[in-house]
Amino acid sequence: MAGRTVLIVYAHQSPASFNAALRDVAVSELSRRGFTVLVSDLYAMRFNASATVDDITGELKNSQLFQYGEETMHAWMEGRLSEDIMAEQQKVQQAELIIFQFPLYWFSVPAIMKGWMDRVLTQGFAFSLERMYDTGVFKDKKAMLSFTTGATETMFQPDGVNGDINVTLWPLQNGVLHFCGFQVLAPQIFWSPAHCPAPVRAAMLEGWRARLGGLPAEEPLSFAPCRLFDLSFRGGFLLRPEAREALGGRRWGLTTGHHLGKPLPPHNQTRSRVQEGAGVREQTSVREQTKVREQTWVQEETQAAGQHHQEGSRTPPDQDAGPPADE
Repeated sequence: MAGRTVLIVYAHQSPASFNAALRDVAVSELSRRGFTVLVSDLYAMRFNASATVDDITGELKNSQLFQYGEETMHAWMEGRLSEDIMAEQQKVQQAELIIFQFPLYWFSVPAIMKGWMDRVLTQGFAFSLERMYDTGVFKDKKAMLSFTTGATETMFQPDGVNGDINVTLWPLQNGVLHFCGFQVLAPQIFWSPAHCPAPVRAAMLEGWRARLGGLPAEEPLSFAPCRLFDLSFRGGFLLRPEAREALGGRRWGLTTGHHLGKPLPPHNQTRSRVQEGAGVREQTSVREQTKVREQTWVQEETQAAGQHHQEGSRTPPDQDAGPPADE
């Protein structure tokens, strides 16, 4: 695997956070396995999250009506983007895998990471109307989300108070990553580490380390291929009639977003169809072990407290608690 490059786009304010520990595990394990690891530490870089006219050097194509997408596309073609954008785009070009590491804020990424997506994934460089989704610019690259939550896993079940995590992930995984062509790997979700004891957090880190070793063997998530759609303005970019007819007998919708009025396909944005290969089996095994440790700890705490266990009572001070991390 020598010569391969991984880019970690990282967003957390504190070097003592659990997200920082996850980043460090990824850097260590991937480097040990022969990857060149690049890290964009957005807060440390003081990365500018605002998409403005300052992202372009030289004259605008239309100074009367500034249109960010159009102007940055021309600037990219002519080498006139700001230095910070061009530096990040160079990292993207080098990488065969991009890992986004962050705490979940308001059901999405932190603003500084959204700014990275807005400014770095410019039209032309990352997508075009002719090159999107499975025919996209980055169809030969992989990307994935790795994030922590404030909420528990049950809160993001289909019958949980926050709703189905698959629905939450659709805009990021389909609307950003897959839209640019990336093969999107199943997300690595660390449920509520701030409310977990040290042994469970340690198991989370080891689970992440184990999965990192198997990432190259993993199959990506499933998305609807472009060939099923009439990709023309006349056709409305709609599902082709023959495709709709062929899919009519399915029990589930095609994807989380293309549900076709049917029940959502289970785990569409959290698991790949192919659950085979040593890396995936190892990942599943570690997840099961982590869950057992969590359950054992809760049982022990409940018994010790005489049925008065309060979740979070032993939360260590160095864990993510921050702004709306439970979102």
